[in-house]
This record gives sequence, C-alpha cells and structure tokens, in this order.
Amino acid sequence: MLRVICNTSPIIGLISIGRLDLLWNLFDEVIIPKAVYDELSVESMRFYAQVKEIEEAVSKGLIIVYTVINEDSVKTMYGRLHFGELEVIVGAKELGIEVAVIDERAARKMASQFLIKTIGILGILLMAKRKGLLNTIREDIDALRDNGYRISESLCKEILHEAGE
Repeated sequence: MLRVICNTSPIIGLISIGRLDLLWNLFDEVIIPKAVYDELSVESMRFYAQVKEIEEAVSKGLIIVYTVINEDSVKTMYGRLHFGELEVIVGAKELGIEVAVIDERAARKMASQFLIKTIGILGILLMAKRKGLLNTIREDIDALRDNGYRISESLCKEILHEAGE
C-alpha cells in the first residue's frame, strides 16, 4: 500500500489547478497532519476554496487528518521549519510513511535527514502523466506559475524533458 503525508503548499497548488484528485488517484492513502489542516483553516477567507475542497475530501475519507503523537519533538524543532512541515516529518516517522509531499527546499532537506523520501507538486504531475492520468503537464505547470507558484525555469525545463514534452 502506497501512503503519503502532505504539506500545505502542494495541496494549495493542486487545488489551484483543479488536480487535488491526483493524490488519491496515485496513492492508496493520503494523510495531512492537523497542523496542515489548521494552516488552511486559519486563513479560511484567503483559502476558502481550498478549505471547502479539503473538508469534502476528508468527509469522504479521501484524505485523513492525523494528529502527531510526539508534539514535543515538533515544538523542539519549531523555528527551523513551520509547524505543518514539522508535523509532516514527525507524522511520517510515527506512521512509518516513506514518502512526504513537500515542496519547500528546507523541509525536503530535513525530511531526507529523517530518511523520508519527498516528492513535490511537479513530481506528482510527472507521476500522473507516467501513469496515464494526464496527457500533458505543461499546461498545469503554466497554471501553477500563473497562480504565483514559484518554479525555476531550469526545474520547469527538467520536468518537461522528463515528461517528454
């Protein structure tokens, strides 16, 4: 069974391009820590569409909200990363999840120190194309960039090359 635990920004990005469903179409179990859920909910006016879509996915059992057990570990590391990122890493270790969906470089680096593999939103799109869920990813990458998602030109070219586009 392929399980993932997700951070906030990839979820917002996927929702912004209408592709949140890729998570449960690619993975058997999709988990978000409570801090990630709270990050979306706290700014509910700003992320109103995201919160509604996440609430619907949670109510349908497509996304599971997880409360980390070792809150002290999260609190100890706070400052190096945000609570959501830290709960993704701690939650992955607690649940024995090998893959975390994280885009931020510092969080990916820390996750790798905990022997957690990471995949970002571009990796999700590439994976979806390889599995035949998407015919192309170029339009989705353009839409992400149009929505303010920061993707370097070199990374964009690399992913499109890997996708054969």
